Amino acid sequence: MTQSSAMAFLIRRPDPTHQRFWMPRTLRCASIILVCLSCLTAQAQTPVDTREQLLQFLESGRLRDAIALGERAVALWPQDPEIHHYLGLAYFKSGQLQPAREQLERARDLSPKEPAVHFDLALVLLSQEDYAAAAPELEATLKLTPSNPLAHVLLGRSYLNSNRSVQAIDEFKTALRLDPAIRLGHYHLGFAYASLGRNDEAIAEYRVELRQSGENPEAVYELGHSLLASGKYEEAVRHLQRASELNPKNSDVWYNLGKAQLLGGNAAQAEPSLRKASELNPADPSPHYQLARALEKLGKAEEARNERARFTELKKAQPATAGMATSRDQ
Repeated sequence: MTQSSAMAFLIRRPDPTHQRFWMPRTLRCASIILVCLSCLTAQAQTPVDTREQLLQFLESGRLRDAIALGERAVALWPQDPEIHHYLGLAYFKSGQLQPAREQLERARDLSPKEPAVHFDLALVLLSQEDYAAAAPELEATLKLTPSNPLAHVLLGRSYLNSNRSVQAIDEFKTALRLDPAIRLGHYHLGFAYASLGRNDEAIAEYRVELRQSGENPEAVYELGHSLLASGKYEEAVRHLQRASELNPKNSDVWYNLGKAQLLGGNAAQAEPSLRKASELNPADPSPHYQLARALEKLGKAEEARNERARFTELKKAQPATAGMATSRDQ
């Protein structure tokens, strides 16, 4: 009798002419469960077979199959850390962050000395923007594999997003010592310097990043932003103009471009840039403030008053600690 025919036999209604084949409902349910488990065991006879099959599914992008197999397997072998790990990766790759986190946390608890588990868990936590939780996982990764440059970069990012800029700088520098060409290493180091107001150092790092990695839109923008903060308006305009071409839907790019144009003495160029910024982010008060200044310089007093009124209205609508305007000198 095949397994499918056995299942059909077990669940069919009792035939009154064959009473000897009838069994109680609870016994039938138990038998069904046993047959289901035997089917799974036949498909993946050992944890080793299951791990190999999970890896094949992950490598070939068959995430649904990986999740289905992994969910059945963790019920059979709940103490196997690798199965939890692979199931967590399948969830992560399919965009299911919370189940991925739960499986990877279970894998970590079962195998605390496996650096790959700590690292993959950190990736999930970073995706959830839980930087405080990501940092210890990356610290554990580096305790086990201290020469991992990418882990140092990610730890630096976790520190930077947790207001630990000095520690972040140390991590980025370590990553660059281990791999001077690591992608975005100089970018992140520059960003950390800029967060401390060390704009000249930030500018130097952004320049290196652009030489090494090409015209990355974020690096171009941040270079222009740091040049603006350093009072180098002409060069700032050049880089921010290029950033606006590379990423025309970024309101921050247009705002900083308009501000640099205005501070560089070109109110006529600043006006359309600041209007574009306000269109892209209508809730941001700051473009209206700078636009009012530009309009005043252009002799458009009535329009300038309207922009100042709009700035005041939007600023009042925002909590004291929210909104981009609070982090700007208008």
